Amino acid sequence: MDDRCLLFFIKNPQKGQVKTRLASAIGDEAAVRLYKRFLLEMLSTLNKGTFLFYLCVYPVDAFEGFRTWLGQDYLYMPQQGENLGERMKNGFIEALAMNFKRVVLIGSDIPSLPLEFIEEAFISLEKKDAVIGPSLDGGYYLIGFRDKKFSPRAFKKIPWSTERVFGETMKVLEDEGLTVHTLKTLRDIDTIQDLRDRHKSNLHD
Repeated sequence: MDDRCLLFFIKNPQKGQVKTRLASAIGDEAAVRLYKRFLLEMLSTLNKGTFLFYLCVYPVDAFEGFRTWLGQDYLYMPQQGENLGERMKNGFIEALAMNFKRVVLIGSDIPSLPLEFIEEAFISLEKKDAVIGPSLDGGYYLIGFRDKKFSPRAFKKIPWSTERVFGETMKVLEDEGLTVHTLKTLRDIDTIQDLRDRHKSNLHD
C-alpha cells in the first residue's frame, strides 16, 4: 500500500469568503470565478499524480456543494478546528491515524504548482523529517511530515496571514530538532499584482 497522502485544503467559493484581497481590486464575483478556476487547475495537476489525496473542505456545511460541483469520485475530509492552524494540525492527525507515513498539505493559492514539487516533497520525506515550500509573501504553500516526526507545535501561535509565517514555522521545526527539506520559493496569487506577475510569466513561458 502507498504510504503517501496529500491534503488539499479548499474553501467554499462564496463571495466575501475567498480571495478577499483580490476581490477588493476585481470585485467579489470575479474573485470567486478566479478561485474556482485556480482550484480546478490544481485538481487537474493532482489527478495526474500517483498518490492518494483528500479534498479538505471548509466549512463543513459546504460538503454537498463541493460534491455536486466536483463529483462523488473524490475523497472528501472536513477541516475541523477554530482557526487555520488547528484545522491543518487536525488534518495531519487524521491522515496519520489512517497509517499514512508521509503526509503533505497544500492550499489553493498557487494554481501553477508543478506536480514535480509535490513528488519532490514526498521523496524528501523518505530521509527528512519535514518539508516546506516557502512563498514570496513570507508564508508557505506546502508543508509535510514523516509520521513519527509530526510536530503539532508547527501550527500553534503562528501569526497566520502575515509575512512571518514561514520564518516562525521554521523556528519551531528547528527548535524541535527536525531535519527539513525546503522547496523552491513560489508566488501565491493573493493580490492584483500577483495576478499581473503570473500573467506576465505565462506570456514569457
